[in-house]
Amino acid sequence: MNLRIDVAGPVAAVTTNGLLDAFWRYETALMDNDVDALDDLFLAGDKTIRADHEAVLQGHDAIARFRAARTSGAPARRVVDVHVRELGDDLCVVLAETCRSDGAPGLQSQVWKNTADGWKIAYAHVSAGAPRDSRIWRKVGAPLAAATGTGPLTGLTVAVKDLFALAGERIGGGTPAYLEQAPIEECNAAAVDALLAAGATVTGLAHTDELAYSLGGTNPHYGTPENPAAPGRIPGGSTSGPSVAVSSGQVDVGLGTDTAGSIRVPASYQGLWGLRPTHGAVDTGGLLPLAPSFDTVGVLTRDLTTLTRAADVLLPESEATEIITVVVDSALLAYADPDVRRSFERAVESIGACTPVEERDVLGADYDNVFSAFRTLQAYEAWQTHGSFLTKHPRAVATDVAGRFRDASSVTLTDAGAARRGLNRFRDRLATTLGTGTVLLLPSTSSVAPAAGDGTAERARAATLHLTCLASAAGRPALSMPMLWVGGLPVGLCAVGSPGHDRALPRFGEQIAAILT
Repeated sequence: MNLRIDVAGPVAAVTTNGLLDAFWRYETALMDNDVDALDDLFLAGDKTIRADHEAVLQGHDAIARFRAARTSGAPARRVVDVHVRELGDDLCVVLAETCRSDGAPGLQSQVWKNTADGWKIAYAHVSAGAPRDSRIWRKVGAPLAAATGTGPLTGLTVAVKDLFALAGERIGGGTPAYLEQAPIEECNAAAVDALLAAGATVTGLAHTDELAYSLGGTNPHYGTPENPAAPGRIPGGSTSGPSVAVSSGQVDVGLGTDTAGSIRVPASYQGLWGLRPTHGAVDTGGLLPLAPSFDTVGVLTRDLTTLTRAADVLLPESEATEIITVVVDSALLAYADPDVRRSFERAVESIGACTPVEERDVLGADYDNVFSAFRTLQAYEAWQTHGSFLTKHPRAVATDVAGRFRDASSVTLTDAGAARRGLNRFRDRLATTLGTGTVLLLPSTSSVAPAAGDGTAERARAATLHLTCLASAAGRPALSMPMLWVGGLPVGLCAVGSPGHDRALPRFGEQIAAILT
């Protein structure tokens, strides 16, 4: 347990004469529902007060009657932090931050008086927040993992996608059957350790789509998180939980993965900044994979400054690169809805008024073959990763995800090899077409977030994959910027950069934000 006891000023001496001992006796008695011990720890007399959100109890006898009538005792909780301050001679205030088993935070405020019979509680107030939304969170703490150092992320909170290892926890992968058989992790994932060492704290593990093989943000087991930027519409996935935790203001940073768009899609649907790094730039140690040839570790935030701070911690050192050429390929717009296309074209017109924008044939005539090769290799690796589990647990995932895995099971090693060769040719083409210092602009998704349950999500997914596939297939970094709007709903403007030059993208995003906002 990462407990911090904060005792400041002259009151430090009370730690040696029994106050903290009395506090811990009270806490133990509360969890054990030891009424006699609790009565003894409250100051006798009619001026003693105990209050919560329901009632104010005045006098020791009234408090004792309340304790005796509560047969089940107080809800289970753990103490996270304890703060002690002196109010006067033989009088101290103790503030205890707590966390219930359902993740609800709480605060217990007590004024203790030192009497001839020891320290007694003269005044007490208990407050508890609402439980965390179980559609977003699998497990939370206060925090679930504390910072291990100080640095650029000190004071920031993180939601971790339930694919990353946290010491002492299991990886759930958005699938209860997987969680049930998963081992307890002995250490943190490398990306989690990096954030903690830089001063961040992990609030909790947030849900993902089933085994991360989806882009919708829906989950039949835990529910679909509400999209704060577009109520009634899906949030996007598979980094669904962390993205909603960020957009709803519960945390500062979402740590997620992007295999085929799983950071860029929720960023687009919720008006967030989302960075997919160059493939292999961020250590994937301790990550439950989907398709290792495409899996990347990235972040989502509400603002560019926070995204830059988090990305700087995760990314390797690299030379500063200036974006000197902005490119668009109008062929990509064929995969976007007309209203998204118009919004994108207006944005490009505004950008072009400040910096030259070039039209280039980036896709080439065989992009459909590239898309097919990407889907083939992704499917092959997804089955290699999870096929054994799904064979043993055939009903572990919903129909749509099960169908993808069923198709994946038929992809052969020969198919995968041919697909890999085709993708290598595409990467070589992009290296020529999009040199260092060049960024390609395109919509992050084909549409605004589809309405929940109206049957359009699968069509939107297929079109969006043609847009997100480009960076995934080429292993390139991509930044989704909340810069396009359709009917008051957000859509991301995506910048695809040069491999290994990830740090140039946030700087480019700052320039674009200055033009478009």
